[in-house]
Amino acid sequence: QVQLVEYGGGLVQAGDSLRLSCVLSGGTFTRYTMGWFRQAPGKERGFLAAINWNSGGIYYDDSVKGRFTISRDNDKSTVYLQMSSLKPEDTAVYYCAATTFISPTDRVDRYLNWGQGTQVTVSS
Repeated sequence: QVQLVEYGGGLVQAGDSLRLSCVLSGGTFTRYTMGWFRQAPGKERGFLAAINWNSGGIYYDDSVKGRFTISRDNDKSTVYLQMSSLKPEDTAVYYCAATTFISPTDRVDRYLNWGQGTQVTVSS
């Protein structure tokens, strides 16, 4: 059974940087395209970024392009989300997810495995 665990959330100030990590266990990491999503209170879960198995395909939502960077380390079965120039509106629960879809995708319904989420709070 594939399990995903996120790490690295916390309370930061506006303008700070933060790196989230997500470790996959119970499966072969290179079988999966990995994605990051977030959900703020009262809002739907939204796509941030996705990366295919060999990092040859990366896709960002326009709202975070240039500020967030997704990467992966297949030897460590870990996907990262480096966030910079954080804003109060980035406050949300951040989730990583895995899909066997070959190309990076922003569709929530294509991701069958999800982590429990990690809270990121950005103060002004």
